[in-house]
Amino acid sequence: MNLLQDDWAEELKADPNAIILDVRTEEEYNEAHIPNSILLDYYRGQDFIDDLNELDRDKSYYVYCRTGNRSGQTCAIMNQLGFENAYNLVGGIEQWEGEIES
Repeated sequence: MNLLQDDWAEELKADPNAIILDVRTEEEYNEAHIPNSILLDYYRGQDFIDDLNELDRDKSYYVYCRTGNRSGQTCAIMNQLGFENAYNLVGGIEQWEGEIES
């Protein structure tokens, strides 16, 4: 599900099962990332799919990338893998106005 920044942030804050996934590269992650996010590099191919399959399907995943493209694709993949709660941050970290760590 695609969520605009305010909705994504509000749902994240209210969700006790929330996990934040950053699907950018390690280099991008090291430059700046949303606090408490877990890095899973979208470009790792089958290893990326394997990493997704290891995640707890009972959790809610708030997914972001640079612009929202990779994270949107990740949410679609997660839905195909049986995840019911995967939320894409529309506009990605480029439009994020919340807290950032580097």
